[in-house]
Formats: sequence, structure tokens, C-alpha cells
Amino acid sequence: MVKNIVIEELMPLVEEGKMVLVDVRSPSEYQEFSMPGSINIPLFTDAERAEVGTLYTQVGTDTAKQRGLEIVSAKLPEFIRQFQEVDGDITLFCWRGGMRSKTAATMLDLMGLRVQRLEGGVRAYRKWVVNELEQFKVPFKAAVLNGLTGSGKTRVLKMLEQEGYPVIDLEGMAGHKGSIFGHIGDRPNNQKKFDALLAERLRQLKDSPYVLFEAESSRIGKIVMPQFLQELKEQSPQLIIDLPIDERIGIILADYQPEKYQQECIQAFNRIRTRMHTPVANQIEEDLWSGDFASAVRSLLEGYYDSRYEHKGSQLPKAEKTVLKADNVEEAAAAVKETLPTLVNNK
Repeated sequence: MVKNIVIEELMPLVEEGKMVLVDVRSPSEYQEFSMPGSINIPLFTDAERAEVGTLYTQVGTDTAKQRGLEIVSAKLPEFIRQFQEVDGDITLFCWRGGMRSKTAATMLDLMGLRVQRLEGGVRAYRKWVVNELEQFKVPFKAAVLNGLTGSGKTRVLKMLEQEGYPVIDLEGMAGHKGSIFGHIGDRPNNQKKFDALLAERLRQLKDSPYVLFEAESSRIGKIVMPQFLQELKEQSPQLIIDLPIDERIGIILADYQPEKYQQECIQAFNRIRTRMHTPVANQIEEDLWSGDFASAVRSLLEGYYDSRYEHKGSQLPKAEKTVLKADNVEEAAAAVKETLPTLVNNK
């Protein structure tokens, strides 16, 4: 008999590495939002799910079930084989803990594979995530990376994270670089996926004495930042990275690859061109079309982004500010590491 497990019992097992999560929904559903770390062994492909769904709404439940059974029966050996290759205890789930997960669990049980089924499915997990974030009480101090556009803040964070520092990579979780150009070259996540990744990371860092993250606005693309992170940013000391403008231009060109995404860059620029002086905007547009991307980036920084940052900088919270001058990202990362102990210990 297949055992059901509730989300509150499941999460500690997942965090301790004692449970493998398997999402049996279609690939597109899995891609849109799933439990972090889960693997996808779909009962139906996207096309098969659409076919069964159409029969359900236009013909009837019995017809849809019959067609679903035909589809599943044909692929049952391969479906079982994929589960047999999973190493560890398994909890599987679908959207609401309904027909798909019940069918999958029943078939696996008949084949002698012991699995658990998440009660309420991924929807129950979503409710758990929302509750976690709404009730989150900040247990740690923080240091916030700040600086002009192109200062390599995200690169510094990634370098430090690889070395084991307690980093919260908000832009990585959002799949967005944070500016009007931020979606270019990335695959932006939706709010549900961002929230899940954030909740997971916060639980991983709950015993850390401090965390390190980048100063973001209230939104990263379409992602809305939780209020407690905004408050933590405003209350925490700021590490302001100061790189030469030529270094910043190089970072931006490498990160955004305008030679590959020229049309996307032009479209994004057109959304902000009315906010800058017409001669500057015209020159940027000409540079983007001609492929003189370094010149376009320089004009964007000098004629738009730097002045906006200076205005925002004057409104920065009165928390401690430390300017870290460096010639490149590696030097900036070293300066952050050197400054952090004093900063978080004295806060």
C-alpha cells in the first residue's frame, strides 16, 4: 500500500538528504515550477497531457481516463525502468496529489518499488514556501554589495559562493540581471520558482552568523522581493565596489553579449531612451545598430545609469558604507573577503 506524506514531514527528510523527490508532471509543468532538487519522470508528455485534458473537458471523464490508461500502458516498462535507476527513498508528486501521482505510485507499488506520495502535491509545497517566507524571522546579520552598474557585484558573489561564503544570489534565483536589459541571455524564473529557491537557501543558511547579497530594488524583472530582505538591505552595512569604467564596460559586454543579442538590446534600450537626452539617445541607438557596443555601453553608463545610481546613492540608508576600490573583479572579491570579518563582527 502506498504511503502518503505531508509536506511538513517531508521537508526535514529532504534537507537531510534522506529523500529523492520525483515530479511526475509533464516537462513544461516541471520547468515552470517544481520543488528544488527534484527530478522529472513524467507520466505524460506535454502533448499527451494536452490530449487527455481536451478529452476530459470536451468528451468526458471516462474517455479521458481510458485514453490516459492507453498512453501509460504503452510506456510503462520505460517508466518503471527510470524509477529503478533512482538511488534512494522516493517521494513522488504531481500538481495536487491527484490522479497522476496516484496512478504512478500504484503502478510502482505493484512492481515492488516502494515510494511515497506527497499529499497535496506541489501545490502543498507552494503553500509551505509562502508561509515560510511570510513568517521568516531574520536570524543573521548581513553585508550588502553595492556599486555602479557593471561593477561585477554578481561575479564577486559567485566567486565567494564557490569558496563557501554564505551568499544569497538573488539575481541567480530570479534568472534576471536586474536592469531593463536583465532578461537578455537569461531564462527568467517566475515568482513561484524564485520563492522556492529563496526559501531553500534561507533554510540552508539559518545557522550562519551573516549573509552576503547584492543591493537590489524591490523588483528583479517581474520578481517581487520579500519585505524582510528589503528591510535587511536598508539596515545592513554596504560594501560599495568601485571599478574603472573601462573594466565595467568589459564586464557588461561579456555578461550581455550584445553581438549575439543585438535585437534584444535595441528593444530594451527603446524602453528607456525617452529618459535621457535626445542627442545621447540617438548616439546610443546608432552605436547599437552599427555594432559599436563598447561605445553604446559607455554612453549608457555615463549618460544614464551612473547618474541614476548617484541619485539613489544619496538616498542609501545611513548604515555603514565602505568603498572598495579595485582594478578588477578578482581584486574586488579579495577586498570584500578582507573587509567582511570586521564589518559583520562590529555591526
